[in-house]
Amino acid sequence: MKPVRSLARVMLSGIFVVSGARNLRNPERLVQAAEPVTGKVAPLIQNVHPRIPTDTVSLIRANAATQLVGGLMFATGRFTRPAALVLAATLIPTTAAGHAFWNNDDPAARNNNQIHFLKNLGLLGGLLLAAADTEGKPGLRWRAGHRIDHSRRSVKRAVRTARREAKIAVRSAATARRMPG
Repeated sequence: MKPVRSLARVMLSGIFVVSGARNLRNPERLVQAAEPVTGKVAPLIQNVHPRIPTDTVSLIRANAATQLVGGLMFATGRFTRPAALVLAATLIPTTAAGHAFWNNDDPAARNNNQIHFLKNLGLLGGLLLAAADTEGKPGLRWRAGHRIDHSRRSVKRAVRTARREAKIAVRSAATARRMPG
Protein backbone atom coordinates (compact mmCIF):
# COMPACT_ATOMS: atom_id res chain seq x y z
CA MET A 1 0.00 0.00 0.00
CA LYS A 2 2.98 2.33 0.46
CA PRO A 3 3.43 2.99 -3.29
CA VAL A 4 -0.24 3.92 -3.59
CA ARG A 5 0.00 6.34 -0.67
CA SER A 6 3.19 7.86 -2.07
CA LEU A 7 1.67 8.33 -5.52
CA ALA A 8 -1.54 9.75 -4.06
CA ARG A 9 0.42 12.25 -1.93
CA VAL A 10 2.39 13.43 -4.96
CA MET A 11 -0.78 13.78 -7.00
CA LEU A 12 -2.64 15.62 -4.24
CA SER A 13 0.24 17.96 -3.46
CA GLY A 14 0.92 18.97 -7.08
CA ILE A 15 -1.69 21.73 -7.15
CA PHE A 16 -0.28 23.25 -3.95
CA VAL A 17 3.33 23.20 -5.12
CA VAL A 18 2.52 24.71 -8.52
CA SER A 19 0.03 27.34 -7.36
CA GLY A 20 2.14 28.16 -4.30
CA ALA A 21 5.21 28.83 -6.48
CA ARG A 22 3.14 30.82 -8.99
CA ASN A 23 1.42 32.93 -6.34
CA LEU A 24 4.67 33.53 -4.49
CA ARG A 25 6.24 34.98 -7.65
CA ASN A 26 3.22 37.00 -8.73
CA PRO A 27 0.83 37.78 -5.84
CA GLU A 28 -0.43 41.02 -7.38
CA ARG A 29 -2.78 39.20 -9.75
CA LEU A 30 -4.75 37.89 -6.74
CA VAL A 31 -5.01 41.11 -4.73
CA GLN A 32 -8.45 42.16 -5.94
CA ALA A 33 -10.05 38.77 -5.23
CA ALA A 34 -8.23 38.35 -1.91
CA GLU A 35 -8.96 41.77 -0.39
CA PRO A 36 -12.43 40.88 0.97
CA VAL A 37 -10.94 37.93 2.88
CA THR A 38 -7.69 39.61 3.95
CA GLY A 39 -9.67 42.63 5.13
CA LYS A 40 -11.47 40.38 7.63
CA VAL A 41 -8.39 38.38 8.63
CA ALA A 42 -5.93 41.29 9.03
CA PRO A 43 -7.44 42.68 12.28
CA LEU A 44 -7.38 39.21 13.83
CA ILE A 45 -3.71 38.81 12.94
CA GLN A 46 -2.94 42.28 14.32
CA ASN A 47 -4.57 41.29 17.62
CA VAL A 48 -2.31 38.24 17.84
CA HIS A 49 0.90 40.02 16.93
CA PRO A 50 1.05 43.66 15.80
CA ARG A 51 4.39 43.29 13.95
CA ILE A 52 3.14 40.72 11.44
CA PRO A 53 2.50 42.41 8.09
CA THR A 54 -1.17 42.25 7.19
CA ASP A 55 -1.27 43.90 3.80
CA THR A 56 -2.95 41.79 1.14
CA VAL A 57 0.21 41.07 -0.87
CA SER A 58 2.09 39.87 2.23
CA LEU A 59 -0.78 37.60 3.25
CA ILE A 60 -1.01 36.16 -0.27
CA ARG A 61 2.75 35.51 -0.24
CA ALA A 62 2.58 33.90 3.21
CA ASN A 63 -0.26 31.62 2.08
CA ALA A 64 1.62 30.78 -1.13
CA ALA A 65 4.86 29.99 0.71
CA THR A 66 2.95 27.83 3.16
CA GLN A 67 1.31 25.94 0.29
CA LEU A 68 4.63 25.49 -1.48
CA VAL A 69 6.50 24.20 1.58
CA GLY A 70 3.52 22.16 2.84
CA GLY A 71 3.02 20.66 -0.61
CA LEU A 72 6.68 19.67 -0.86
CA MET A 73 6.64 18.14 2.62
CA PHE A 74 3.45 16.25 1.85
CA ALA A 75 4.75 15.00 -1.52
CA THR A 76 8.04 13.78 -0.07
CA GLY A 77 6.38 12.04 2.88
CA ARG A 78 7.90 14.32 5.53
CA PHE A 79 5.49 15.17 8.34
CA THR A 80 2.60 14.17 6.08
CA ARG A 81 -0.17 14.45 8.64
CA PRO A 82 0.75 17.96 9.88
CA ALA A 83 1.48 19.04 6.29
CA ALA A 84 -1.98 17.85 5.24
CA LEU A 85 -3.58 19.85 8.04
CA VAL A 86 -1.60 22.97 7.13
CA LEU A 87 -2.54 22.60 3.46
CA ALA A 88 -6.19 22.16 4.44
CA ALA A 89 -6.00 25.35 6.50
CA THR A 90 -4.52 27.31 3.58
CA LEU A 91 -7.21 26.01 1.27
CA ILE A 92 -10.01 27.66 3.24
CA PRO A 93 -9.07 31.33 2.63
CA THR A 94 -7.93 30.48 -0.90
CA THR A 95 -11.32 29.00 -1.73
CA ALA A 96 -13.28 31.76 -0.01
CA ALA A 97 -11.32 34.48 -1.83
CA GLY A 98 -10.91 32.89 -5.22
CA HIS A 99 -14.13 30.97 -5.77
CA ALA A 100 -16.96 32.86 -4.06
CA PHE A 101 -19.50 31.74 -6.68
CA TRP A 102 -22.37 33.18 -4.63
CA ASN A 103 -21.10 36.69 -5.47
CA ASN A 104 -21.18 36.17 -9.25
CA ASP A 105 -24.05 37.61 -11.31
CA ASP A 106 -22.77 36.19 -14.60
CA PRO A 107 -24.06 32.58 -14.93
CA ALA A 108 -20.90 31.38 -16.71
CA ALA A 109 -18.58 32.88 -14.06
CA ARG A 110 -20.87 31.59 -11.32
CA ASN A 111 -20.79 28.06 -12.77
CA ASN A 112 -16.99 28.16 -13.22
CA ASN A 113 -16.41 29.35 -9.66
CA GLN A 114 -18.87 26.80 -8.32
CA ILE A 115 -16.96 24.00 -10.05
CA HIS A 116 -13.65 25.27 -8.61
CA PHE A 117 -15.26 25.67 -5.18
CA LEU A 118 -16.43 22.05 -5.26
CA LYS A 119 -13.01 20.91 -6.54
CA ASN A 120 -11.36 22.65 -3.59
CA LEU A 121 -13.92 21.08 -1.27
CA GLY A 122 -12.86 17.68 -2.64
CA LEU A 123 -9.19 18.58 -2.11
CA LEU A 124 -10.04 19.59 1.45
CA GLY A 125 -11.69 16.21 2.02
CA GLY A 126 -8.65 14.40 0.62
CA LEU A 127 -6.34 16.41 2.87
CA LEU A 128 -8.46 15.66 5.92
CA LEU A 129 -8.32 11.95 5.08
CA ALA A 130 -4.54 12.22 4.67
CA ALA A 131 -4.27 14.01 8.01
CA ALA A 132 -6.15 11.17 9.70
CA ASP A 133 -4.23 8.40 7.88
CA THR A 134 -1.79 6.58 10.14
CA GLU A 135 -0.45 4.53 7.21
CA GLY A 136 -1.53 1.28 8.84
CA LYS A 137 0.31 2.05 12.04
CA PRO A 138 -1.58 2.47 15.29
CA GLY A 139 -2.50 6.05 16.07
CA LEU A 140 -1.31 7.94 19.13
CA ARG A 141 -4.61 7.41 20.93
CA TRP A 142 -4.48 3.64 20.43
CA ARG A 143 -0.82 3.45 21.43
CA ALA A 144 -1.46 5.44 24.61
CA GLY A 145 -4.44 3.25 25.52
CA HIS A 146 -2.48 0.10 24.74
CA ARG A 147 0.43 1.29 26.89
CA ILE A 148 -1.95 2.06 29.76
CA ASP A 149 -3.55 -1.40 29.49
CA HIS A 150 -0.11 -3.01 29.39
CA SER A 151 0.91 -1.05 32.49
CA ARG A 152 -2.26 -2.09 34.32
CA ARG A 153 -1.63 -5.75 33.52
CA SER A 154 1.98 -5.41 34.70
CA VAL A 155 0.86 -3.87 37.99
CA LYS A 156 -1.75 -6.61 38.52
CA ARG A 157 0.91 -9.27 37.87
CA ALA A 158 3.29 -7.58 40.30
CA VAL A 159 0.56 -7.43 42.98
CA ARG A 160 -0.29 -11.14 42.48
CA THR A 161 3.39 -12.05 42.66
CA ALA A 162 3.88 -9.96 45.81
CA ARG A 163 0.84 -11.59 47.46
CA ARG A 164 2.05 -15.06 46.50
CA GLU A 165 5.55 -14.37 47.85
CA ALA A 166 4.08 -12.87 51.04
CA LYS A 167 2.00 -16.04 51.60
CA ILE A 168 5.08 -18.18 51.02
CA ALA A 169 7.08 -16.04 53.48
CA VAL A 170 4.31 -16.30 56.11
CA ARG A 171 4.16 -20.09 55.68
CA SER A 172 7.94 -20.34 55.89
CA ALA A 173 7.98 -18.23 59.04
CA ALA A 174 5.18 -20.29 60.59
CA THR A 175 6.98 -23.53 59.69
CA ALA A 176 10.26 -22.21 61.11
CA ARG A 177 8.54 -21.30 64.40
CA ARG A 178 7.04 -24.77 64.73
CA MET A 179 10.32 -26.54 64.15
CA PRO A 180 12.35 -27.21 67.24
CA GLY A 181 15.55 -25.41 67.06
